[in-house]
Amino acid sequence: MAKVVGAFQDPSAEVLAEAAAAFGLLASSARLHIMWALSQGESDVTHLADRVGGALPAVSQHLAKLKLAGLVRARREGRRQVYYVDDPDIVTVVRVMVGQLTARETSSAAPSATSSTPTGRLREAGV
Repeated sequence: MAKVVGAFQDPSAEVLAEAAAAFGLLASSARLHIMWALSQGESDVTHLADRVGGALPAVSQHLAKLKLAGLVRARREGRRQVYYVDDPDIVTVVRVMVGQLTARETSSAAPSATSSTPTGRLREAGV
């Protein structure tokens, strides 16, 4: 049973589990980078591997997981598969999170003091 606190109702256990699974997939910096790249536009695996600096087989495996979870889709163009983000809400989440952390990093007065930045604190917390 969902609780109502103020004007907000707690999400169901199923919704929380689905969100946790999506965040779990995006917890990999490689998959997050792939999602970031795909949020900018569709791409084939070769261009994605070049862009994210990953080996072609590894990027293919990451794409397979993202595709299985329904976060990306692919369509065939001749002999190649072109990948794109299937869920515009995920694009929004990725852009907001990465964009905010990038903005904080660039505005930080002490970039060498890792633990004083929000991103450094997240890494130290094991997140």
